[in-house]
Amino acid sequence: MLDPMAGRPGRQDRLSALPLPAPHLPPPPRPRPLLRTTLGEVLRRTRQEQGRTLADVARVAKVSMPYLSEVERGLKEASSEVLAAICDALDVELADVLIEVGRDLVGRAAPVFRLDSIGGDRISPPARGSGGAQCLLAA
Repeated sequence: MLDPMAGRPGRQDRLSALPLPAPHLPPPPRPRPLLRTTLGEVLRRTRQEQGRTLADVARVAKVSMPYLSEVERGLKEASSEVLAAICDALDVELADVLIEVGRDLVGRAAPVFRLDSIGGDRISPPARGSGGAQCLLAA
């Protein structure tokens, strides 16, 4: 008598061909955002908070509207000259934009003190253990 299962893989053979479940691994680390993406988000947020249109800011900055849109979406890396023109068009300081970008990248709202806006010669350091403060110093 011929065995009807002869030459066919059995159930055990089929099960052994299945991949083994992967051991529990921690989730992969979140990808770090690109600087251009975060910068674009801050520029867009600033423009929208001012109630300005993309066309208006692009015209004042003397850049094309599609280019400004790509910068805001993080698809283009703006040169320092273009970035300065966009900040001028938004009437914001480049340093303030970069501070906001830094806050977004760090993911926490650490206080930032600008020496030119304090009005005094000295800034008292925060009390020990009061949290992380960032101080921008420039010559």
